[in-house]
Amino acid sequence: MDPVRRRRRRRLGTWSGAVTAALALAVTAVGPASAADVNNVKNAGFESGLSSWTCSANSGTTVASPAHAGSAALKATPAGQDNARCSQSVAVKPNSTYTLSAWVQGGYSYLGVTGTGTTDVSTWTPGSDAWKQLKTSFTTGSSTTSVTVYTHGWYGQSAYYADDVSVFGPDGGGNGEPEPTVPATPAGLNVSGTTSSSVSLAWNTVSGATGYNIYRDGTKVTAVTGTSATVTGLAAATSYSFQVTATNAAGESAKSAAVTARTKEQDGGGNGDLPKHAVTGYWQNFNNGAAVQKISDVPSQYDIIAVAFADATATPGAVTFNLDSAGLGGYTVDQFKADIRAKQAAGKKVIISVGGEKGTVSVNDSASATAFANSVYSLMQTYGFDGVDIDLENGLNATYMTQALRALSAKAGPDMILTMAPQTIDMQSTSGSYFRTALNVKDILTVVNMQYYNSGSMLGCDGKVYSQGTVDFLTALACIQLEGGLDPSQVGLGLPASTRAAGGGYVSPSVVNNALDCLTKATNCGTFKPSRTYPDLRGAMTWSTNWDATAGNAWSNAVGPHVHALP
Repeated sequence: MDPVRRRRRRRLGTWSGAVTAALALAVTAVGPASAADVNNVKNAGFESGLSSWTCSANSGTTVASPAHAGSAALKATPAGQDNARCSQSVAVKPNSTYTLSAWVQGGYSYLGVTGTGTTDVSTWTPGSDAWKQLKTSFTTGSSTTSVTVYTHGWYGQSAYYADDVSVFGPDGGGNGEPEPTVPATPAGLNVSGTTSSSVSLAWNTVSGATGYNIYRDGTKVTAVTGTSATVTGLAAATSYSFQVTATNAAGESAKSAAVTARTKEQDGGGNGDLPKHAVTGYWQNFNNGAAVQKISDVPSQYDIIAVAFADATATPGAVTFNLDSAGLGGYTVDQFKADIRAKQAAGKKVIISVGGEKGTVSVNDSASATAFANSVYSLMQTYGFDGVDIDLENGLNATYMTQALRALSAKAGPDMILTMAPQTIDMQSTSGSYFRTALNVKDILTVVNMQYYNSGSMLGCDGKVYSQGTVDFLTALACIQLEGGLDPSQVGLGLPASTRAAGGGYVSPSVVNNALDCLTKATNCGTFKPSRTYPDLRGAMTWSTNWDATAGNAWSNAVGPHVHALP
């Protein structure tokens, strides 16, 4: 018999049993423990390594991170013929009811007990990116004095983590964990950030706490296991009072001292607290001869910094990001993240750009749209990006890119920054896929910074042909977007920062400023004069902050103040 087929058949049988058990347990009431109950598990938090625990095939070890509480947790890695079972014999009392629980993370995770003398039970989860509590209960038989508690993963699947295992009930006399006490009141509650619809909070760790409750104006609104939380669904420009408590099996602490936070003014879809007129600059995550920069080196004239670029993965639609530490002179991921936070503290936005001239990201069906949204959101969480830039220069599917961006917006919230950098050919007509995508997501779109370079001659909104490198090229082509359905606040002018930054289309900063004046104030125009002015025009973009630095920041020093002084 094929050994692979045999193993798969065994897996399906166990899976069916686990599901049946899980469904049966779903209707089993788990009552609260009494005041005299204790946790009968020894070394429940793995603070003493694997003491009191036995793991099959040397599959288990202890790690410092991630840990649900304390300084350690179990990490167990299944193999093709081993499910990474870690177990402990736990002393119990006969004819008694116990609550079995554990916190798990990672791959497939099972929690169960055998030898109860009645009905052995188990529960499981197919995997979790965050700590998740598994919980069930069992009753011992008339002569049962010990049971075996176990965790395990699944054959050949990824590692799982477990922490804070508990068999809570009457003291079995096995010298398990001491009875918990109600944790102390949390200290250090502070406001770490606000948007128009949310407030982010952080506080100090409380010893012995397994969770925290967050209260808004005296009402509990959420519960978390870590020492930070974001309260969402708030009204713009409104003040709220927040408190936090610490919890464990023994109860809940008193409420902390209150802090007050005021949400920001509502600034429309996808803008957050972005200035009315903004400058966007692309930051190069590679060395191509332009000045090598850290995020902290980007001048303050830039309001939006687009990190170029995310990388495609083997999964269609999915992207990742790999900091080019070697090419950037040893720039570390930790410093990169810290620099992003510092820019944000200064009121700037840092986003991840997807695509570029050689980008191969393809979103052509629902599965790839979902993969795109999930992966970009994961990058936003990992690095702290404020949003995403779509710079797909090899075509896009309007239907599925729209689906992807809406799914991402639903995850990231209303303050997500969404920018686009289409080529000139992509925005010649509202029937084009890029233009249609922009219009499809207009309610969550921040700005379209079309590339007015590397394009030769193009039609303006008056039907005349204009050559790149002139003020008329900028104003007459911008007019197509301004009259084609985008709000003026969603239109920006994208230009190279120097002659070395593009193959063609460079104009001096003074020409960029003349085009901005023409569109917003009807001054400094060339031969093309728009039929009306657009004082809410968002601003300008350049490729790149690195080429700008190579030229002594001449572009941002001239264009930046001009954009910020627009009406």
